[in-house]
Amino acid sequence: DNIYSSGSGYPNISLSSPLPGIPKPVFASVDGHEKYETRITTLENGLKVASQNKFGQFCTVGVLVNSGSRHEAKYPSGIAHFVEKLSFSSTAQYGSRDEILLTLEKHGGICDCQTSRDTTMYAVSAEVKGLDTVVSLLSDAVLQPRLLDEEIEMTKMAVRFELEDLNMRPDPEPLLTEMIHAAAYRGNTVGLPRFCPGDNVDKIDKGVLHSYLRNYYCPERMVLAGVGIEHEQLVECARKYLLNVKPVWGTSSVANVDLSVAQYTGGIVKMEKDMSDVSLGPTPIPELTHIMIGLESCSFLEDDFIPFAVLNMMMGGGGSFSAGGPGKGMFTRLYLNVLNRHHWMYNATSYHHSYEDSGLLCIHASADPRQVREMVEIITREFIQMAGNAGEMELERAKTQLKSMLMMNLESRPVIFEDVGRQVLSTGKRKLPHELCDLISNVTASDIKRVTTKMLRSKPAVAALGDLAELPSYEHIQAALSSKDGRLPRMYRLFR
Repeated sequence: DNIYSSGSGYPNISLSSPLPGIPKPVFASVDGHEKYETRITTLENGLKVASQNKFGQFCTVGVLVNSGSRHEAKYPSGIAHFVEKLSFSSTAQYGSRDEILLTLEKHGGICDCQTSRDTTMYAVSAEVKGLDTVVSLLSDAVLQPRLLDEEIEMTKMAVRFELEDLNMRPDPEPLLTEMIHAAAYRGNTVGLPRFCPGDNVDKIDKGVLHSYLRNYYCPERMVLAGVGIEHEQLVECARKYLLNVKPVWGTSSVANVDLSVAQYTGGIVKMEKDMSDVSLGPTPIPELTHIMIGLESCSFLEDDFIPFAVLNMMMGGGGSFSAGGPGKGMFTRLYLNVLNRHHWMYNATSYHHSYEDSGLLCIHASADPRQVREMVEIITREFIQMAGNAGEMELERAKTQLKSMLMMNLESRPVIFEDVGRQVLSTGKRKLPHELCDLISNVTASDIKRVTTKMLRSKPAVAALGDLAELPSYEHIQAALSSKDGRLPRMYRLFR
């Protein structure tokens, strides 16, 4: 049969049958999830090793420790802050920070340490070939720091500078977050200061640090997490460098660990401050008063965590001058109901902080000091309206936004590393992104209503910063949040 029978001069070969005389192609197969699931191994000393494979020649490896400012009840506050600043300084093997950086440079590496209220994270990104060096360096940095006197003196200067900077920044968000935690969890766990209080800077020395680290830096409170490497290789390095290591502070026979559960108290923290000169210059920011109001949500271990995350996304918000493109959240409630309707509102943003035993959903707003009362009422009304019925459109949009944010963030290696590390540290396993997406998809309007109603039963936590002459009393804010419409009690002043 003639293959040129179509008359066009081209062979009429069906594309589905193989070409004659050409070797049989071998197609790449799409592997199942086996290759990409997170693998976890627990070593004999209790340390967990978790890894996630990812294509590429660089990897991110690090140690996460279940230790942060929430554990400092029996110690002077500020240890976590000092530990963060002292990280990757001289160790048993390395004479100085520069030596560490030079060693990493050979493998194109960088290092970083971050503390939060409940976790301390030491991380290194470097070429996969340097894995052995990296794990050995991490083990040294975490368990064998020298904490020399001059390093501690330098850290004291750095901490003092950071405290000064915190109070002078035009963006008061870190300061407000600190204040609302102090208000919501008065004097306990996540309400303890994350930044070292000024009076404590001189109280912290090597002895204090060692006595703290001896209790909290034990293998069963640690995870070695890696992204972009083979699991077996990471476990081998962990056995070599993290299994039979004696930390420089020795080991305590009985760990004296603070296991107290966060007690939500609610309350108010105010800071009268002249904000008129916060940012001078060619385009000065007008003087603003900042308010943050929060209510107790739930811990990230509960099922309600997902509906709360969707609710936070639905509230959304941002600054009044944002050039909102798609995905900027211009359809979130705080944009539609607050920033678009009240031109004098400078900012309205929703935040959700969640810990292993409690959580806090808050709204931050800022406006001219003369409009504080009105601004507070607008926030309390938004809180009350959360318990109404969520529209189908806005709910779907919030769920889609949350899923896409999750997936987009998890494209980046350091983010995968942090996700693997934190999940394994707090739960011993890892929920994969597609499982989380399914959970998000299942959230209904009645879930939102249910979690909001529960949240509105808690006492409010309030943080206020700036000129507070017009600030309503805490009792009035509380009354507004237990009313039907979220309005503040009317004040009748005889002498207006």
